[in-house]
Amino acid sequence: MTDPINYTIYIDGEEHNITITPVNQNIPGGDIYVTGVFRLTEGNVGMGDIIFDDNMNQWEYTGMGDFTHQSAAEIAGFIQAKNALSASF
Repeated sequence: MTDPINYTIYIDGEEHNITITPVNQNIPGGDIYVTGVFRLTEGNVGMGDIIFDDNMNQWEYTGMGDFTHQSAAEIAGFIQAKNALSASF
């Protein structure tokens, strides 16, 4: 995943529209290095990052109380599924 994507999550009955922005780096030759870091925002409010290991299996959420572990896990699962889908093309 190299472009931002929107995700809607429901927490305590409230809809939250989250933008997931991959943090990638340009490397010489014009290629993109995928860092495994995904910045979460809701509108203009930063919600922390989800950071994956090299294999996109393990993750951690760096936000301070913005999401429960369950909510962060839902978003991490969405990111994993999107990356698996884009890797198959």
